[in-house]
Amino acid sequence: MIVRYDPDFIKKLKKVNVRIRQNFKKQIKIFGQDPNNLQLNNHPLRDEWEGYRSMDVTRDWRAIYTEKSEGDKIIAYFVALGTHKELYK
Repeated sequence: MIVRYDPDFIKKLKKVNVRIRQNFKKQIKIFGQDPNNLQLNNHPLRDEWEGYRSMDVTRDWRAIYTEKSEGDKIIAYFVALGTHKELYK
């Protein structure tokens, strides 16, 4: 799976503290090897996030992405990063 990031996602990632950035780097490495690794708690979302998926960055922080197809390749396009409360108000 190919991983890409929305520009707003990158801006948010740059603003968060170093612990969150480090955890995200660790989790995205696992994601690249196995998107369904249980450590990621990767799951589909519903309601206003229907069609998107979420993975854990820390106990409280989440990264939200959608899957897109480009030819025969699947792209994981990360669009949002934040705490559970920020994302699912």
